[in-house]
Amino acid sequence: MLLLVTFRPEFQPPWTGEPNVTMLVLNRLDQHSRTALVRQIAGGKTLPDDVVAQIVERTDGVPLFIEELTKSVLESGLLREEEGRYALDGPLPPLAIPTSLHASLMARLDRLAPVRHVAQIGAAFGRWFRYTSIRAVCGLPEDELQASLARLVASELVFQNGTPPDAIYTFKHALVQDAAYTSLLRTTRQELHRRIAEALESLSPELIDSQPELFARHYTEAGLVEKSVFYLNKAGHKSVARAAIVEAAAHFQKGLDQLALLPNRPERQRQELEFCSALSAALRAAKGQGAPETGHAYARARVLWERLGSPSEFLQIPYGQSRYYAHRGELDLAQRLDEDLLYLGRQRNDTAGLVLGHLSSGVNLMFAGRFAASRSHLETALARYDRISHRPLILHTGAHPHVFAQAYLGNALLCLGFPDQALALSNANIPEATRLAHPPSLAGALAIGARLLSLLGDDAALDDWVKQLVTVATEQGFPHWRAQGEIYRGWLEIKNGDVAEGMSLLRSGSAVYRARGVELLVPHYNDLLAATCKIAGQVEEGLTLLDDALQIVERTGERWLAAELNRHKGQLLLRQGHTQTAEALYRKALSIAEEQEAKLWELRAAASLARLWREQGRRAEARDLLAPIYGWFTEGFGTPDLKEVKALLDELG
Repeated sequence: MLLLVTFRPEFQPPWTGEPNVTMLVLNRLDQHSRTALVRQIAGGKTLPDDVVAQIVERTDGVPLFIEELTKSVLESGLLREEEGRYALDGPLPPLAIPTSLHASLMARLDRLAPVRHVAQIGAAFGRWFRYTSIRAVCGLPEDELQASLARLVASELVFQNGTPPDAIYTFKHALVQDAAYTSLLRTTRQELHRRIAEALESLSPELIDSQPELFARHYTEAGLVEKSVFYLNKAGHKSVARAAIVEAAAHFQKGLDQLALLPNRPERQRQELEFCSALSAALRAAKGQGAPETGHAYARARVLWERLGSPSEFLQIPYGQSRYYAHRGELDLAQRLDEDLLYLGRQRNDTAGLVLGHLSSGVNLMFAGRFAASRSHLETALARYDRISHRPLILHTGAHPHVFAQAYLGNALLCLGFPDQALALSNANIPEATRLAHPPSLAGALAIGARLLSLLGDDAALDDWVKQLVTVATEQGFPHWRAQGEIYRGWLEIKNGDVAEGMSLLRSGSAVYRARGVELLVPHYNDLLAATCKIAGQVEEGLTLLDDALQIVERTGERWLAAELNRHKGQLLLRQGHTQTAEALYRKALSIAEEQEAKLWELRAAASLARLWREQGRRAEARDLLAPIYGWFTEGFGTPDLKEVKALLDELG
């Protein structure tokens, strides 16, 4: 298959550099080619030199401009056709050749005055229109309409496919349509869009469900706000249903813009709440969970929700706000919102609210390093979730609660010291997310699962998941998850030996991730960069990154990786010969892990401390420290750490 793609210079294609891609730069036509094209459009007949010179000069080598200007001159009546050539009847008057493409197209339409009205109606439909549709709107006798369309086709401003009444007409270029459309007076344009929308409702009622955005556009242009709001709502939810999230967000935003034109009454506020809620959920995927746009949408939704008595069908609003504040690094505020949500859910016996409350609590407690409590909430969310009655939550929150609960439960189980259970849960989660055909849920599950695999050191599985994550996030336009995919892609490059490329990807991915003010997970990404610096021998930069990460932990309360951050800082300081400081940091990591009941972090901290003591000749102390923790894991749980610890214990006797 040969795929030919054209694009303007400002577009940055992601496929450049691939071996099966050839790039061709289409420059403006040179002088010779411009003259040749003029002659070709003139049917091979020679034009006067001064006419050709003006066309060549004013079109600046743009082919469409050359074509339109040449046709404009040929239709202007300034030239007399003779055998094999065109001649001027007199001197070429000033400005006879329009100096812009729009002016040229308008001049051609003006010379088609008897049929210009038909072109304008067609332009109001869009780039293309059906014969049956324009017949229903224009009010012309059929023979007159067909004659007008035939003239437009003969002028090559419009192309025809099929014969009336089954004909479809397409404007030669978007600029031709634009020229015809902008020549309409505003009041005429509004009336025309109203007639088009009503005609389409009558002639093609099946389009109401299949293409509601079409009716939304016409009613918006007609100035009929209530109708446009109805269809924009329909279009937004249709886009959500087929997982076109970026498109859905655009529809919901347009709906809010239209609602602002209506009087501020309770019924309008209710509609605005519906649009704000839907927009917020869409923006979580389209812009990112911590993006300012997402926060603004949720803030407005919260104001409306409380003003209208906090209706239960919108309990996803405090849930979404909690996710937003968590991503902004305000975990305390996020957890207070979770408590309010759980209180409301229990007070109203609202199972959907309880599912969301337990889910959000479980996620935020996991990040806070309270892994046992996190596990309890997430398991409760999974137990309460009903696939049928709670299915609307996918649309309301922008993500599948069951998928996200399982993904985060996997992360909590890993930290608690159940890596096999965590891995099994994550592995089962991806096929489920794929079956849902809901890209935000799949992208989220892949990103959360990739984090687990990176912590486990399962590079083969991580490579597969990261490829899927980058593909989904790129195709769907999810910048938040695309940045995370790039970070883990960089980490894999480093593990495969390409430190320079890996570090570049890690830095660029982290910069994009943080660009919208997101703080959540930044300590983890700093930790990966610090590990890269350790490999590259850049110890001082690694220490700076870890210090920054630990400061974020103190500021935000995101303590889930605190033990590992202290341990890794100790490892870097040990490289510089700071033995006592390293030991203090290992002890601190061990203390944090014990407090959090984080057995995996406890095992790693104990192993680092035991190795240090071994080097100091304190072998018995090292063995006594490590053996009980290792024994806790020997119930059939598997992790690469255990093999290293067993080897260390064997060495210690």
